[in-house]
Amino acid sequence: MLRLKSLELTGFKSFGKKAILEFKTPITAIVGPNGSGKSNVAESFRFVLGEQSIKSMRGKKGEDLIFNGSNDTARANRAHVKVTFNNNPRLFNLDFDEVAMERAVHRDAVNEYLLNGSQVRLKDVSELLAYAHIGSSGHHIISQGEADRILNANIRERKAMIEDALGLKVYLYKKQESGKKLEKTRENIESVESLRREIAPHIRFLQKQVEKIEKTLEMKEKLKDLYKEYLKREDVFIKHEKERIRIGKVKPEENLARCEKELHEAKDVLSRSEQRDVKSSAIIDLEEKIKVVRQSREQLARDIGRIEGEIHSLERIIRKQQELASTEENKMVYVRDVEALSRDISLRMDAVVESGDVSILKSVFGTIKELLSGFISRNKTEGAGSGIAETEADIVTLRAQKKDVEEKITGIAEEEKALSEQYHALQEDIEREKDTNRDAEKAVFRIMAEQNEVISELNIYKGQEESLRVVEEDFKRELTEAGVLIGRAVLDFAEYSVLGVDAAVMSVEAIASAPRSEQDERRRVIERIKIRIEDAGGGSGDETLKEFKEATERDAFLAHELEDLGKSATGLEQLIAELDEKIAVEFRLGIEKINTQFQHFFSLMFGGGTAALSFVQEKKRKAKSVFSEDDVDMEVSDDEEGEAEVEEGIDVTVSLPHKKVKGLMMLSGGERALASIALLFAISQVNPPPFIILDETDAALDEANSRKYGDMIESLSKYSQLILITHNRETMSRAGVIYGVTMITGSSKLLSIEFDEAVAVAK
Repeated sequence: MLRLKSLELTGFKSFGKKAILEFKTPITAIVGPNGSGKSNVAESFRFVLGEQSIKSMRGKKGEDLIFNGSNDTARANRAHVKVTFNNNPRLFNLDFDEVAMERAVHRDAVNEYLLNGSQVRLKDVSELLAYAHIGSSGHHIISQGEADRILNANIRERKAMIEDALGLKVYLYKKQESGKKLEKTRENIESVESLRREIAPHIRFLQKQVEKIEKTLEMKEKLKDLYKEYLKREDVFIKHEKERIRIGKVKPEENLARCEKELHEAKDVLSRSEQRDVKSSAIIDLEEKIKVVRQSREQLARDIGRIEGEIHSLERIIRKQQELASTEENKMVYVRDVEALSRDISLRMDAVVESGDVSILKSVFGTIKELLSGFISRNKTEGAGSGIAETEADIVTLRAQKKDVEEKITGIAEEEKALSEQYHALQEDIEREKDTNRDAEKAVFRIMAEQNEVISELNIYKGQEESLRVVEEDFKRELTEAGVLIGRAVLDFAEYSVLGVDAAVMSVEAIASAPRSEQDERRRVIERIKIRIEDAGGGSGDETLKEFKEATERDAFLAHELEDLGKSATGLEQLIAELDEKIAVEFRLGIEKINTQFQHFFSLMFGGGTAALSFVQEKKRKAKSVFSEDDVDMEVSDDEEGEAEVEEGIDVTVSLPHKKVKGLMMLSGGERALASIALLFAISQVNPPPFIILDETDAALDEANSRKYGDMIESLSKYSQLILITHNRETMSRAGVIYGVTMITGSSKLLSIEFDEAVAVAK
């Protein structure tokens, strides 16, 4: 079954353009001159299968794997290799008949991995290859000059190569993964234990708080029963007292209503005497009003006298002024008129002085003369006429005022007359009502005495009501506090049954008639418990209980998780032990099978002799460092031995026929190549890989050994698909397809020859 279908290279090392190799026969040979790039094909397999060592692919950095250009081809931006497998026999654990693996590296050293076109991780590729017994390097890819690598390797490296060849890598991978999981599990165990240690003090603290809360809840439960009995008794007492007071107040209230009715009737009888008192007060008021009116009338009379006096005085002044005005020498001139004349003359004189013109002065004197003549003539004719007119105007005003006052006096006189008539009428009514009702007064005194007794009785009930109101307020306040402290459960106290000494349910009358001192004692007990609850922290503690529950649940969860982690660690330890045992058994059986095949191929190659692999343990000693005061270089002490370490591995023992050569170091180059090929073929026969790539492993063989090598290749091709890079004609003759690699203008090109088709054409 051919499992390797094709290889596609684009921009990888010397392959500037896309090159495709199809593997249709069990043996495919790749030939070409030195430097043509044929070994790059083997390295492309390493690359696409996930090799991380650039040095093993003859480079220093990722960019060295990318085609760098030639005279007629531009340089590539990335190197891309794709290998396609036939997965019909389910070589890979994938439900695909064909599996294509791709890898690309860019010039910025970024790598991409694709599996059937989907991007994956390198880890995914490595795991998939490990289950198919394929790796990026190992026994199935032997590069140029590495034919005797397995012989030159140390015992530890040789052991690793054989484990890989035997297909134990998958178990080693599982062991490695299990070791990582075990280490992670132990870290998780330590982390969980640390978390439990961290929350343990908090849980202890919460435990104490919960104990306090539980005690508080017990006290609250006790307090709830006490409260129910207390509230029940108090409620019954209050309702009973209210009913008793209500019934007791009925008769006194009826008597009070009767007294008020009789008192109202008696007061109606006495209303007349009260009316008399009102009339007496009205007479006094009328007397006061008459007095005020009379005073107003007298004041107005005095005002009229004053006005009349002023009028007479002004009339005398007018007569005197008229007498004076009848002669010119006695005529009066007003000062304001003289001042006006003086200002006029001064202005005209100032104008002349400012001008300085004498001719104007004469004109001004003439004007002043005219002004003076006019002033004298005007005052002769007018005299004091204006003053007399003003006085006459004042007299007219005073006479108008007098008329108003006379009208007011007339109104006041009429008001005074009306008040006098009212006064005399009231006086006559009072005289008629002098007889009083003494019987009505006696009835009022009797009724008021009885009313006072009834009111005193009602006041007693009011005092009881007030006391009961205080008790009811205390009851309501206590009920509110009980609801806050205990909760709604205490509010159904009405359903509570109070039991007596004989454990029988007490009646309402018995509860109400119980001594109040007993109820006071119950309240004192309740207050003491309330104080203890407050001292214990008061509230319900729901948050603390919730926090404690969450903390304990978290601790239980961590404990369960710790148990699961312990079981997981134990399981991983058992799995690692089982894998170690399986690897040891498989390795031992594999070594036995390899030794059988190794002996067969070795005898075939050398015509006899012996060859075998053996499991060895070597002790290595650590060098101790010695430092001098002047030098810090490390030296190995010959006198002191370091701590011994045991290293396990595989040693190779060979013995050539007709020679006393028993060590690998004594073999010649050709002999080492033949021994290496014998060992590689032996390993491949025991656990055949899907394909083997041999890069010029036959370079050191002569013609006779080349034929033996060709025979072994044909035998090996029955188990594994072979890709041979060779210069050997004998080896080429065993291939079904030969690919020729040539270098044209700096880029590798492929040519192919299919012998099967060529033979068919020739026939």
